[in-house]
Amino acid sequence: MDLNAVQMLVTIVQAGSMTAGAERLGVPLPTISRRIRALEQELKVELLERSARGVKLTEAGARLFEHASRGLDLLQEGRDALVSDQAHIKGKLRLSVPPSFSPWWQLISDFQKAHPDIRVHLLSTERRVHPVEDGIDVALRVGRVEHEALIARHLLDYRHVLVASPQFLESNGRPNSPQDLSRFPCATWSLGTNTTSTWRFPDLSMEPNAVLSTNDSMHLLHSAMSGEVITELPPFIVKEPIRRGQLVQLLSDYPLPEFSLNLLYPPHRHPSAVVRTYLEYCRRRIPWLVDACCPGP
Repeated sequence: MDLNAVQMLVTIVQAGSMTAGAERLGVPLPTISRRIRALEQELKVELLERSARGVKLTEAGARLFEHASRGLDLLQEGRDALVSDQAHIKGKLRLSVPPSFSPWWQLISDFQKAHPDIRVHLLSTERRVHPVEDGIDVALRVGRVEHEALIARHLLDYRHVLVASPQFLESNGRPNSPQDLSRFPCATWSLGTNTTSTWRFPDLSMEPNAVLSTNDSMHLLHSAMSGEVITELPPFIVKEPIRRGQLVQLLSDYPLPEFSLNLLYPPHRHPSAVVRTYLEYCRRRIPWLVDACCPGP
């Protein structure tokens, strides 16, 4: 049975005429008339009596209307209950976030306040997590998304910044161009002990004079604020120190490369309600994220 045609029949009766039913449904009148006739042919019974005065239900049509209208009411109640459940959604959410990504700590805290019945497990790692293999629902990924079997939802782009403390600049002077950096002690982010870091500027790449290399961004922050080095850090880490005057942004006319921030999750046809709720929450928070991931004035 064509259930859409049955719904059209119910709407026609409730609206009082075929024309009013067509207007209520936003469907052309000829389309409704054709669908009702096809339904009558399928059921091999006349549902509406047509005359110059309009249409009215036959006895068979009245029986179908009685049962169908109750069924549609139950479906609407089920939909309303489901929508209501979404406001009180429960479950476990398994997330992966890079270390030191402090804006996400606040976002997750706010998310759990909005959805107190969702329990969050957070894996903080530099490793490029694969959601399926690692049992993660949604992974926050910085940089290129290379795995075609995953869905990537782009959030924003941002650039790292070069910083040093006012005390460092007073003692060592200030670089005016990327070439000047070779004269200053620097600290770089590096994942391996045998790898060298490269700072890339427009039309120029250089290896800084790295007296310290580490994969801990907070160590880089500490070294810069202690007046020991110039370093490169994500803007959300240095936003407050810059605002408070503890760090100074350097070479702002020479922007570092852009990083892309994405959410990765497996390509299920119907993601769980918990995952859908989290993805939608992150989407709504993008303006806040943009502000959080910008360097201070």
